[in-house]
Amino acid sequence: MTRTLPLVQNSSWLRSYAWIMAGLTLLLMAVGSATRVMNAGLSCPDWPLCYGEVVPIAQMNLQVFLEWFHRLIASGVGLLTIGFAVSAWWQRESLPRWVPWSGTLAVAVVVWQGILGGLTVTELLRFDIVTAHLATGMAFWAIWLGIALGMEQQLVFPGASRLAVVGAVAATLVYGQSVLGALVASQWALHQCLANSTLCQVMHNHLWGIVPAAVGASLVPIVVWRTPAATGLIHLGAQGIGVLLTVQILLGVATYQLQLSVPVVTVLHQMGAALLFGACWAVTVLAVKGKGV
Repeated sequence: MTRTLPLVQNSSWLRSYAWIMAGLTLLLMAVGSATRVMNAGLSCPDWPLCYGEVVPIAQMNLQVFLEWFHRLIASGVGLLTIGFAVSAWWQRESLPRWVPWSGTLAVAVVVWQGILGGLTVTELLRFDIVTAHLATGMAFWAIWLGIALGMEQQLVFPGASRLAVVGAVAATLVYGQSVLGALVASQWALHQCLANSTLCQVMHNHLWGIVPAAVGASLVPIVVWRTPAATGLIHLGAQGIGVLLTVQILLGVATYQLQLSVPVVTVLHQMGAALLFGACWAVTVLAVKGKGV
C-alpha cells in the first residue's frame, strides 16, 4: 500500500533556502579542493584577515585569490546558516520539529568548521586538522541535503526500510573512503610513497578502501531496481550513483597515473567523491521518508 506524504506546510521558501545552501556548500568544497591542490592553503599567512586586510589587493595573485575567495564563501555560508536556523525557529509552529533542530545542528557544525579552517592556517596545514576539515565539510553537505530532501514530497512505499539500510551503509563506506582520500591528500602520501617509499601504507589503505565503497555504492541501484514502488527521484539518484561511481573510478586511476600533476583532474576526483556520497545519502534520506517517517 502506498501513500504520499504531503509537503511541509508553509515551507516552500525554506526548502528552496536549504537547496541553495546545499549548492553553496558544494561550491565551497570545490574551491577548498582547488585551494589545497594549488598549494594555496597558506597564501594568506594570517587568519581571519589576509595580510591584515579584508581584501588584500596589493598581494593578490591566483593562490591568494583562491584562499581569500574560499574564506569569503565560507563566511557567507556561515551567516546564511545562522539565518536559516533563526527562520526555522521563528516558524517552528508550522514546521516539523526536526527542521529547526537540524538548522541548529548546521550552525554548530559550521562554527566547528570555521574553527578548523582557522587552525589549518595557524597550525600550518597539519594533516589531521586538514583531514578533519574535509570530513566536517562532507558532513555539513549531508546536513543540507538531508534538510532539503526531508522537506520534499515523498511516496511511502514497500521495501523502503531495506533500501534505507543499504543506502546508509553505502553512504558510510563512501564517506569513509573520502576521509582516507583526505589523509592521502593532506600528507601528500602518493608523492611520498613514489619518491622515497614512505607513507605507502596510507596510500594502500585508500586503494583497498575502493573495494568496500564501490561494492556498497553498487548495491544501491540493484536494490532500487528490485524495489519497483520506489519513486522516480530515488531511481534518478540510483542512476546517478551508477554514473558517478564509474566516473570516479576513472578519475581515480587518472589521478594516480598523473601523480596529482594536473590540478583539474585532482579537483574533479575529490568533487566526484562528494557527489557520490551525496547521491547515496539522498537515496537514504528519501528511503527513510518512504517508510513514513
